[in-house]
Amino acid sequence: MALTRRKIGIIGAGHVGSHGGYALISQGLAEEIVYIDIDREKAVAQALDLFDSSTYLDRHVTVYAGDYSDISDADILIVAAGPLPDMKAGQNDRQQTLGATVEILKDIIPKIKSSGFSGIIINISNPADVVAHYLQEKLSWNPKRILSTSTTLDSARVRRAIAEATGYDQKSINAYALSEHGETQFVPWSLVTVAGKPLLELIKEQPERFGKLDLEEIALRAKKAGWIILGGKGSTEFGIGASIANVVKAIYGDENRILPVSTLLNGEYGYRDVFASVPCRLNNEGVAEVIELKLTAEEKAKFDASVASMRENFSRAKKM
Repeated sequence: MALTRRKIGIIGAGHVGSHGGYALISQGLAEEIVYIDIDREKAVAQALDLFDSSTYLDRHVTVYAGDYSDISDADILIVAAGPLPDMKAGQNDRQQTLGATVEILKDIIPKIKSSGFSGIIINISNPADVVAHYLQEKLSWNPKRILSTSTTLDSARVRRAIAEATGYDQKSINAYALSEHGETQFVPWSLVTVAGKPLLELIKEQPERFGKLDLEEIALRAKKAGWIILGGKGSTEFGIGASIANVVKAIYGDENRILPVSTLLNGEYGYRDVFASVPCRLNNEGVAEVIELKLTAEEKAKFDASVASMRENFSRAKKM
């Protein structure tokens, strides 16, 4: 009996793609990883460096630079190609990269189509939700088999920010950032829990301890974290790498795990034909189910505004 060899293709050998690869290797999530990049020399260098690291890690993996013919038998394709946002004053929106990213996608998409690849696509190129939608439409891909990590990382940042403010460990906190991996994301505070207990109840029960929590400031601190990291060292790497690994693990392990990822809505939350980040059940088929949360009127208004923004940017992308 032939054993299945897990193979992942990664388009883009920059900071994000390389750290995503390292997270996959260190967690033993693939036996074969192929990097594709317009800068062939960089792809070769990253692949070689990552391959060397596997000598001292627990699992064997083969890492190499290749071309689109090498992804024909891959299970998962990670799209990590695109420019970093400009950190000039006042330019702090991931949407600013849209035009440059679309130009890159115009080169990539025909090559994916001709490669023979038929697996699951995970997009991490920004603006993540709009790019995932653009890829899905241009590739005519099964919407259940293409998604973006989107607010998987933002949700981790929210949990960390809540942990810092409350003193509870972030692993004991359940909280989401929803809708967009970008400026219009929001936290549905009515659904945040600590050990299963609503945070809003804790605030009422222990006003002397939690009464001064500024929830909007906590959400803003989480949202700004990416820009602090980007401004301080030029790129985000470790958090997104771990986020990618969690999504891949849920898919390969057929876990039916709930993670906040961007998917094409089909009536959920009152929307169709738009990608938005919401809790989804992930397994080896991709997005198996969208979990529809009960939002307050204020939270739904924030969701609506975010969707309107993403739809506008998707319309812009199609005209480019």
